[in-house]
Amino acid sequence: MATGNENDVVLGCDGGRRPGCITSHVVEGSMESYRFYLSRRTAMEMLSDRGCDVSDSDLSLSLTEFHSQFGPKPDLQQLRICVSLRSNPSKKIVVIFCGTEEIRKQTMCGIYAGLPNKENIHRLILVLQSKMNSYARKELEMYPFKVETFHICDLLVNITKHALKPKLEILTAEEKNKLLRKYKLEDKQLPLMLETDGIARYYGLEKGKVVKVTYSGGVVGSLRTYRCVV
Repeated sequence: MATGNENDVVLGCDGGRRPGCITSHVVEGSMESYRFYLSRRTAMEMLSDRGCDVSDSDLSLSLTEFHSQFGPKPDLQQLRICVSLRSNPSKKIVVIFCGTEEIRKQTMCGIYAGLPNKENIHRLILVLQSKMNSYARKELEMYPFKVETFHICDLLVNITKHALKPKLEILTAEEKNKLLRKYKLEDKQLPLMLETDGIARYYGLEKGKVVKVTYSGGVVGSLRTYRCVV
């Protein structure tokens, strides 16, 4: 999907060119950098939407500025992101971009050993380019904080920016309880959203969270519903 803006061009998950998807501003030899640019931009937007302190300059970084800062073959270490929660600045969310080799237990041990100030980490997000074997996934369970994984292809576009996407609001615990009391309902009686749903993963929602979904336009006018993450 291309909109004429250099920041809104989609690249195939295989890194190849597809008719109508890549515009001429992507210079030869920069495909790898372009994939990292798109995925890192989406990661920044996702962190901001999760309540992290992300600067305007990071959110508006252009492809040209990205190339200037990271080069045609970005160093994975330099691509790392560490931002604070606005609600608790001492807590951080860290994003690490992994390489193209299969991710093994040794890889995960190395990542953990290299994390500074582990006691301040709220969550760790791994952006994968390859498969993670079962031993590596078991190693993640040993981490003292929640770890999320996204394949880089899942971050090439921000799924919440789609023109047809409804408005989403995450209810606080107080708002959720007020809703359930008002309609005399239990969690399980609300429409459900799987924890593995793309939207739930984007916002990092855990089981029990309730999302207010508002649809506008079309024949229904405005329609509001709620979904509970399971």
